[in-house]
Amino acid sequence: METFDPNMEEMKKAMRQKAGKAGRWMKHTGSVIFLAVLLLVLGNGSFYNIEEQEQAVVTTFGVAKAVTDPGLHFKIPLIQRVKKVNTTIQGFALGYSQDSNEVMEADSLMITNDYNFVNVDFFIEYKVADPVKAVYASRDPVQILRNVSQACIRTVIGGYDVDSVLTTGKTEIQGKIKEMMIGKLEQHDIGLQVVNVTIQDSEPPTTEVMEAFKAVETAKQGKETSINNANKYRNEKLPQAEAQIDQIMQEAEAAKARRVNEANGEVAKFNAMYAEYVKNPEVTRQRMFYEAMEDVLPGMKVIIDGTGQVNTMLPLDSFTQGQAGAAAPAPSQEAAQAAAEE
Repeated sequence: METFDPNMEEMKKAMRQKAGKAGRWMKHTGSVIFLAVLLLVLGNGSFYNIEEQEQAVVTTFGVAKAVTDPGLHFKIPLIQRVKKVNTTIQGFALGYSQDSNEVMEADSLMITNDYNFVNVDFFIEYKVADPVKAVYASRDPVQILRNVSQACIRTVIGGYDVDSVLTTGKTEIQGKIKEMMIGKLEQHDIGLQVVNVTIQDSEPPTTEVMEAFKAVETAKQGKETSINNANKYRNEKLPQAEAQIDQIMQEAEAAKARRVNEANGEVAKFNAMYAEYVKNPEVTRQRMFYEAMEDVLPGMKVIIDGTGQVNTMLPLDSFTQGQAGAAAPAPSQEAAQAAAEE
């Protein structure tokens, strides 16, 4: 038979109370720890940051929305999902490897309008215009852009001859390719935008053809040089020729004025002589005869004796010049009259 011990009962009761307090404390502490961990997990997934060159696509129950403002943003944990998109200008190469710079003929080898083969390397620059479409409109929008670029490039290159592709038509070709790519991307609507299309290099596929085109290019440069030199020579000589023309024209005008003035003077002189001739025909005729003889026989001294015989007309210069300081005798008035009558 057991005996009742009051002290033992008190000890058991005290131990049960302590055990209950410890259990409640452990339960409360566990709840606090669980809540702290839960808040930490939820807190880490509730905020996201957008950089300056980024945009975000936030999806709520399958509905996507673009967030374009940079900075710290809140999202509902476990409900909203965020995917960031790079909005800077990016690019890729066609026809060569960006890492090794090696030619990739599968992309670069093309045929021109005149049935020649050329290797043309391109660099395509693009950026994200619509982040929602760039994320959800297609599985790989950059690959679609690459395929569109190759199709447009081959179509445009096929419309030009080899000389335009290698030398003179590069700028026009780049513009047409970009314009065609913009139209194709609008049809696909994948959220990407073409920024620039650049021909990095273009050359014939063989060394012999390359040398031939280099020779052609050298000849064209020589042609341009010759044309420039000719234009320079023309620009130098043309003002001189124009100045000479002006000088000749001025001299011609001066000669014309001089000849006209001389002719007018001769006309006035003739009219004056005619007026005198009308008044005294005989005297005027004799004076004109003397003047004509002075012009025909300048400096000749002739003595006429009036007999009318030619052999009596003697040039006396040899005799008169032999006499030192002697002057030749002047013809008499009768001899002059006889000569006038003859």
